[in-house]
Amino acid sequence: MADKIIRVLLVDDHQVVRRGLRTFLEIQEDIEVVGEASDGAEGVARTEELRPDVVLMDIKMPGTDGIEALRRLRELDNPAKVLIVTSFTEQRTVVPALRAGASGYVYKDVDPDALAGAIRSVHAGHVLLQPEVAGALLAQEDAGTGTGRGSTLTEREREVLGLIADGRSNREIARALVLSEKTVKTHVSNILMKLDLADRTQAALWAVRHGAVG
Repeated sequence: MADKIIRVLLVDDHQVVRRGLRTFLEIQEDIEVVGEASDGAEGVARTEELRPDVVLMDIKMPGTDGIEALRRLRELDNPAKVLIVTSFTEQRTVVPALRAGASGYVYKDVDPDALAGAIRSVHAGHVLLQPEVAGALLAQEDAGTGTGRGSTLTEREREVLGLIADGRSNREIARALVLSEKTVKTHVSNILMKLDLADRTQAALWAVRHGAVG
C-alpha cells in the first residue's frame, strides 16, 4: 500500500462522468474517492465537510459553476488542491478558473493513467499548465503590473520563486535548497505578499513573464 492516500472529491453534474472517474480511481492504491457533488455549491460544502486533498472540478455546471466554486473555496481558505476537468480547450473558461485558484486542468478524455498522474502532481504542489493556456494567461497580464516588485525579493526568495515556476513542491524546494519545509512556506508567503499575488499559479506565471526562470 502507498504511504500516503490522496483523498479525492468528484464534482461534476453528470453522474456518468462521476461514475467513470470513480471506477478508475478506486483501483489506484494511493487514491481514495471520498465523495461526490453534482454542482459547485454542493462541491464547496462537501469540500468543507470532507476536507479532501484534491478536488476534480468540472467548470460548466448548472447553478454554481466551477469558477464560482473556486472563488468560494479561496474565500474560505480551504487547502484542497483543485484540478479542473474540462471537455475541450476552453481558454475562455479555463483561464478564469486558473486565476480563481485552480492548480491546473485536464481534459475529460484524458488517458486514465495521465489523470492519476495529474492528481498526484497537483497534490505534490505542482502547477499543471498546457503551453497554450499559459500563453493566454501571460497575454492577459497588464504589461506594467508587478514589473518593479521583483526588486524587493531577497536572493533566497528569487531561488524559491524559480523553483516554484519549475513546478517544484515545497518539499522538493526544501530538499534542493537544504531548508526546512517550514522555512520554504515562509519564503513562499513572503513572495506572494511582496508581488501581490494570490497563489503559486500566479507566482509561476509572474516568474516566467519577468525572467525569473531560464
